[in-house]
Amino acid sequence: MSSEQADVVVIGSGVGGLSCAALLARYGFDVIVCESHSIPGGAAHAFERNGFKFDSGPSLYSGLSYTPSPNPLRQVLDAIGEDLPCVNYDTWGCCLPEGDFDTSVGAEQFCEVLMKFGGKDAVTQWRKLQRVMEPLAKAAIAIPPAALRFDLGAAITMSRFAPSMLPHISTIPKLTGPFSRIMDGVVEDPFISNWLNLLCFLLSGLPANGTSAAETAFMFADWYRPGVVLDYPIGGSGALVQALVRGLERRGGKLMLSTHVEQVLVENERAVGVRLRGGKEIRARKAVISNISVWDTLKLLPQEAVPKRLQSRLATPECDSFMHLHLGIDAQGLRPDLACHYIFVKDWSQGVTAPQNVVLVSIPSVLDPSLAPPGKHVIHAYTPGNEPYALWQGMDRRSEEYTRQKQERAEVMWEALERIIPDVRQRLEVTLVGTPLTHERYLRRHRGSYGPAIRAGEGFFPGSGTPIPGLMCCGDSTFPGIGLPAVAASGMIAANKLAPLKKHLEMLKDIGYY
Repeated sequence: MSSEQADVVVIGSGVGGLSCAALLARYGFDVIVCESHSIPGGAAHAFERNGFKFDSGPSLYSGLSYTPSPNPLRQVLDAIGEDLPCVNYDTWGCCLPEGDFDTSVGAEQFCEVLMKFGGKDAVTQWRKLQRVMEPLAKAAIAIPPAALRFDLGAAITMSRFAPSMLPHISTIPKLTGPFSRIMDGVVEDPFISNWLNLLCFLLSGLPANGTSAAETAFMFADWYRPGVVLDYPIGGSGALVQALVRGLERRGGKLMLSTHVEQVLVENERAVGVRLRGGKEIRARKAVISNISVWDTLKLLPQEAVPKRLQSRLATPECDSFMHLHLGIDAQGLRPDLACHYIFVKDWSQGVTAPQNVVLVSIPSVLDPSLAPPGKHVIHAYTPGNEPYALWQGMDRRSEEYTRQKQERAEVMWEALERIIPDVRQRLEVTLVGTPLTHERYLRRHRGSYGPAIRAGEGFFPGSGTPIPGLMCCGDSTFPGIGLPAVAASGMIAANKLAPLKKHLEMLKDIGYY
């Protein structure tokens, strides 16, 4: 049986795993990343069909085009010395039950929208919420994730930020509860309430009563500050992933694609490496770090090695899955004011988490023409974590039943797109439909899930540690929030936990925090 050695083995090349691995390589560790797919990036990977370059997952970015930035992903890129050129914009389209309109980041423009749909009372409530959120937003970004580590060294790495945190000490307890508690007594207007529930759902997969106030405060700090813009990486999510891979490989780290981990090796109650499909072993001198979901991590552990308190994490509630529509279209004659992003909601009364009720649409070639052939557009429409896996469980992906259900369940995405491009079906050149089974198969996601549905105030994300020495975790099962900032933060914190204090302080100094 062949074997290899490294200081750290990372399972999965999602953004959390790559952030962790690249930073560990910067700290001087010998790192190997094992990725089951032939493409790196996990849920953020990119792929190409007939000259159209598609993002498989996230498409809304902010805080990447300036530094220092509260976005943990920007902090990771700064730490590993990688740039990520972006196109800036500030407006997206809304297709809501109230009608179709454009809105922008920044507090003032949204007041114009509120005046139209809620009147002066709605504007007054929004401005009051802004005042309530201001100290919460400052508290949420007072300590950068780049400074976090969970050992005694944290007293030193975080001491630099104590003066900025002290004024907000009384505010911190409010950040741990659900955002709905902050809304209570401030927001009564139904349009604002629906809007905030929608934003919370996009942040965490849960409405305001399940989304932590800290996540929402972070969003307010970034989206509603003066002069704010949104970012789209030139080259799409694939460019982001490649920046992280470059940061890893430039310092001697290794990415192994099409490399499926079958088991985490546990000897004398300690994780010591991984066994790959085919029998090869990679031994880890320092740690094994899992960037896959909590449910999938537990499947890799020998049953006899799993402590009861770790086994209990199997009961972690999960968000639903996705439907995806990836299209390449002829753009000739389209209106010139197409936005990059659109949000479609069918019916507020159903709730934002209801299946088939919310659709997101991304047309990134509006901002970055390199993503499509000349005169064409690339489109990604998806139902964001509201597609029940149970509808698909056990289906044969080659069956007529599966094909028919794909067409039926994709119809809501076509409905959303036709609000934006009425003749979109006559423009098709590439059409790809993804389902929860697609998610499960290509991303190796448990039940194709978006991630954990841990409700604020009712449960806690476990962080990077586990009861098994030598086994750590990062990614969406460890840190509040499901999007890219949260998983990047989780990867950074896991890497910092292993880093010598001196090297951690050197990194903070290099990126301008010391």
